[in-house]
Amino acid sequence: MAVQLIAVAAGIALLQYMRPVLIPFLLSALLFYALDPSVDRMQRWGVPRLLGALLMIGVVIASAGGLIYFLQDEALRMVERLPQAIQRLRLELEEDDAQGSSVVEKVQAAADEIEKSAESSATRTEPGVTRVKVEETAFDASTYLWAGSLTALSLANRGIMILFLTYFMLLTDDLFKRKLVEIVGTRLSEKKITVQLLEDVAGQIERFLLIQVVTSLVVAVATGLAMWAMGLEDAAFWGFVAGVLNSIPYYGPLVVTGGLGTAAFLQFGTLQMTVAIASVALLITALEGWLLTPTLMGRVAEMNKVAVFAGLLFWSWMWGIPGMLLAVPIMMIIKAVCDRIEEFQPLGRLLGE
Repeated sequence: MAVQLIAVAAGIALLQYMRPVLIPFLLSALLFYALDPSVDRMQRWGVPRLLGALLMIGVVIASAGGLIYFLQDEALRMVERLPQAIQRLRLELEEDDAQGSSVVEKVQAAADEIEKSAESSATRTEPGVTRVKVEETAFDASTYLWAGSLTALSLANRGIMILFLTYFMLLTDDLFKRKLVEIVGTRLSEKKITVQLLEDVAGQIERFLLIQVVTSLVVAVATGLAMWAMGLEDAAFWGFVAGVLNSIPYYGPLVVTGGLGTAAFLQFGTLQMTVAIASVALLITALEGWLLTPTLMGRVAEMNKVAVFAGLLFWSWMWGIPGMLLAVPIMMIIKAVCDRIEEFQPLGRLLGE
């Protein structure tokens, strides 16, 4: 038992240490499973696999570029309005009520008194001791622009690496599957289990990705149209955000609801519109989660809600935001492996419904 615990701890530490390598591999694998059925279909129609894979990678790049071009104006407008929105929110919070000072002012007054006490104690120095004042450096915009440019270049580099890796995976297709079947065990039963496991993982991930794309598109379109009908600015951008975050169970819809509620309050300044817009956003995601997804999913991911949420917590702690996006596919793979391997079947039953 002690050796097993040490091995698990070492595995967790290794997963955290190899985060820069594992995340691109997993993203490439998900993109491969999403594009592979289309490439296989084109190959059956007589299109060379090299050309089909290149065509699907081009579709991904064109779709991402189109989204960026379509949403960049709304994103820039939101950034430009952000200082005014923050100032308006600060004025709303600091506004006096009929009975006197607001809670914010009372807290600020207490903080000022604490700061004065700290400064007075700091000014008292012992004889022979010279006080040294450290002046903060002025704000240098070029430094932040340079750091932002480096971050953008790093993200672009990772994106290119993921696309190249996906392209090579689409070209090789079943090569690694055949190699894995050849090296796993010597008995025919072991090879059959490996083939069944690979087929189960591929089938579940492909259907899960298809359903996830469909439900995210439904949530994005419904949210965008609802926000546009209610008069919220940048409705298309918020619809896109709602569709992306819909892939994160539980936590994503709450973030969208909170963000839309804040945006509504900053634009309209009334509690009624804030509650109405937040309620509509939460209603759309709730209907999708209660009706649409269970109907489409069927028996694709037979995991109980506690296992899904526990996996979300664990992988978000391990890898941050990428871990939140990859949590459900990773848990599906783990459960498929556990269901096929006899030693891990108790864990599979624990994760199942």
